[in-house]
Amino acid sequence: ASQALLDAAIARNADAILVHHGWFWKNEDPRVRGPRRTRLALTLAHDLNLFAYHLPLDAHPEWGNNAQLARVLGLSPERDAAGAPVTCGHGDLIWLGNAPDLNTLGALAARVQERLGRQPLIIGDPDQSVHRIAWCTGGAQSMLADAIEAGADAYITGEASEPTFHLARETGTGFIGAGHHATERYGVQALGEAVARQFGIHVEFIDIDNPA
Repeated sequence: ASQALLDAAIARNADAILVHHGWFWKNEDPRVRGPRRTRLALTLAHDLNLFAYHLPLDAHPEWGNNAQLARVLGLSPERDAAGAPVTCGHGDLIWLGNAPDLNTLGALAARVQERLGRQPLIIGDPDQSVHRIAWCTGGAQSMLADAIEAGADAYITGEASEPTFHLARETGTGFIGAGHHATERYGVQALGEAVARQFGIHVEFIDIDNPA
């Protein structure tokens, strides 16, 4: 819910904004000042409603970020006996599956670059075999160990931290850091389309690019 998005919504005379990342995060300074004050003032002055869905949108089995990233990349999620996606990690946010038509890290990375339109960070031998893939959109690099424990050959997420390189190398796990924004822009689109279908209102997706 950045000022750039607020400005775009105001220019379109929107009634509401639907986002993945909202305001007032845990362990964040709660004082209303600086950019936060400007954003709130704009929202109130233009009678905008703000809807933000963070972890529930990550985890949703149909409209969630992981479900939609699988659709975009052509990944096939593993399913349990009830048809639910097989997951692991904190909050069961990591999805597990495979890419039926891809069998190497290099081929998977090329698909990521092609579909997301961005050169990803790749750790590992491009020729190494990939059979089980784990993915979690956004800043989920800290859950690499959970993906490894679940038996993944490769892990796709948005960001990387300094320890990511060593853990991936020492375990032989392929790692693809595809961008936080690049991996998390599809869930809110799917949710917006569902809202439009359900309620018959106009919904427009505005992609304000972010290289992070």
